[in-house]
Amino acid sequence: MADTSDTRTPAQIEADIRARRAALAETLDEIGVRVHPKTIVGDAKAKVVSNIDHTLGRAYVGVNRAVSDVKGKFIHEDGAPRLERIVPVALVAVGLVGLLALGTRRRRG
Repeated sequence: MADTSDTRTPAQIEADIRARRAALAETLDEIGVRVHPKTIVGDAKAKVVSNIDHTLGRAYVGVNRAVSDVKGKFIHEDGAPRLERIVPVALVAVGLVGLLALGTRRRRG
């Protein structure tokens, strides 16, 4: 059987009740703030922004790595251009631009 004896005075019991009511009121206020639509929307926005920042950071690193890889293919470690690789790519680019120009000219004429 449970012991139901309480050695507290009525004043102590009332003080405990007041303290518990205050703690409960504070907890309810916190819950009210957490479930408020503005709080929910703000949390969602913060999460989206965080995800976007993370994604953009990863994309930046990926693009930076790709640019460095491409740069490494066309430039020596000492900074000198690798003409044996640049000239063929430039010729292909000029050829493509020429073909596009001819195609556009034929459609007009």
